[in-house]
Amino acid sequence: MEDKNKEEHLDNKNITDELESVNEARKHAKNVADSEESSDDTADSPEDTLKKELAEANDKYVRLYAEFDNFKRRSSKERIEFLQSAGKDVIGDLLPVIDDFDRALKAAENTDNIDSVREGILLISQKLKKTLELKGLKPMESINQPFDADLHEAVTKIPAPSDDLKGKVIDEVEKGYFLNDKVLRYAKVVVGS
Repeated sequence: MEDKNKEEHLDNKNITDELESVNEARKHAKNVADSEESSDDTADSPEDTLKKELAEANDKYVRLYAEFDNFKRRSSKERIEFLQSAGKDVIGDLLPVIDDFDRALKAAENTDNIDSVREGILLISQKLKKTLELKGLKPMESINQPFDADLHEAVTKIPAPSDDLKGKVIDEVEKGYFLNDKVLRYAKVVVGS
């Protein structure tokens, strides 16, 4: 019983202490407000202070909005420039191949030797493929592989010549390609059934 009385006395004392600190804070706030009112006219009123803070916030908002708008315009312009020049290096690397084709066509007009023309075209084809491989292009191996809808586009199904070719690619109508390990073009294939 004595413990309960002590606890109640302590609780009452704590509450009394808190009330006194709240009253002191009120008195202090009232004194500050009174001193602001009694000070000369050079001090800002709370309304003026709020108006200044609002004006500053609006100014910051307008500046931030303008900066963001400029950022959007700048990044949009950079994106357009990037897209326009994205293939520049690839096209630059293909120009020698085009020059080789022009020379081969010119040489084919003046020659009767079809084997030398065929050999020249084969060399140009190899050069073109090598240039594209250096840029990340890789041909897809499809024939005799199991049909994969993620890589192949089935053009048609035909009866498989043997049981081990069922569900596998028998022929390739159009070759598929990877560009940096992502499918650039799906292979159009004939599947055995």
